Amino acid sequence: MISKEGCSVYPIMVPTHYSLRTFNFYLIEEAGSLSLIDAGVDSEECWGAFIRMMSENGFTLHDLTRIIITHSHQDHVGLINRISSVREIPVYAHKESIHRLKRDKEFLSLRVAFFQQLYQEMGCGTSGERQVQKLKEDVRENEKNKIRGDILPLNDFNTVAGLQVIETPGHSPDHLVFFHEQRKWLFIGDHLISHMSSNALVEPDRTGRRIMTLIQYVDSLKKCSSLDIEIAFSGHGELIRNHKELVMTKLSRIHKRADMILLLVASGISTAAELAVSYFKELYQREFSLVMSEIIGYLDYLEMQNKIQKELKDEIWHYYIYKADGV
Repeated sequence: MISKEGCSVYPIMVPTHYSLRTFNFYLIEEAGSLSLIDAGVDSEECWGAFIRMMSENGFTLHDLTRIIITHSHQDHVGLINRISSVREIPVYAHKESIHRLKRDKEFLSLRVAFFQQLYQEMGCGTSGERQVQKLKEDVRENEKNKIRGDILPLNDFNTVAGLQVIETPGHSPDHLVFFHEQRKWLFIGDHLISHMSSNALVEPDRTGRRIMTLIQYVDSLKKCSSLDIEIAFSGHGELIRNHKELVMTKLSRIHKRADMILLLVASGISTAAELAVSYFKELYQREFSLVMSEIIGYLDYLEMQNKIQKELKDEIWHYYIYKADGV
């Protein structure tokens, strides 16, 4: 438990064998209000850890006032339906989370079509086709995970449970962080993780256009670096007590990796898939979607800086070092 001036945070940190290390979610109590920030994965381990934390501190589910979600990824929303099946409780999330959490069929079909075209245009061939087939299977499989209750939308500058809502797109289009200015606490979700990068995952918007996720992520990092924070409560791994230093480290790594991708383009490697294979080697097959998100993000980032340009040849984008005359 972490307490300060009549407000207490109860971290729930469930170990996992994945590189994430832990699934973290948090109870925050202030002025007779008890909120759950994020909801782990739908597992007996997470449920047991949640119930134990409640019980050990004298709470029951009937004391819970609300659930607040940083973003719609499954490892942050897993227990919502289980909690709601015991007691109806308000759920708050970004407005762009709602169609994802509700498993909106029209949007999910658009999303599959988006990735089918994207992987084809990035030269991914059969690897892209396999990933699209997996996405189609995931749509069917994840139908059971849709959030059944109402979801109340949050936007920049809203306040919920005494926390300032700040939009931080990048890792996901719907990512929010929650700032307790008086306590100097920031509930930061996956925007910042101490031991690993927060992948800026390529996604479409609701019209099917590609979101420039890495560009958004860099802007969001800079946005949060100005906040006066003593503790950042991350979605995975350890609590963060040096957030400004960590943000600067993350930005420096992004700039260095962009320069490395630029050198590969300069060497004559022109498609996103070829760049991914050259840079990530065997990870290209093992972590295909993450690797392609990363490469595409860096290509967008370099293109925005007028360091590279692209040309569509036989329905595949080819990237080249930028020339002012376009030749």
